[in-house]
Amino acid sequence: MDNNIAIAQIVVSVILMILILLQQRGTALGSAFGQDQSSSYTSQRGIQKKIFWATIAVAGLFLALAVMNLVWQ
Repeated sequence: MDNNIAIAQIVVSVILMILILLQQRGTALGSAFGQDQSSSYTSQRGIQKKIFWATIAVAGLFLALAVMNLVWQ
């Protein structure tokens, strides 16, 4: 049972990394150094919104698997 939880946690962590890398940021580090003083806040639409909520769901699943791994170890 412990081995299955560890494997599931590794798979979920890879999916979480992919979802995080898929998210778009408009200005990146440019705003930190004074470039593009305009407002960088935009609403999420379409696929960006789905990726955002999928990232939250997968992060919750990762947290649950981590707790289960600690409890049943």
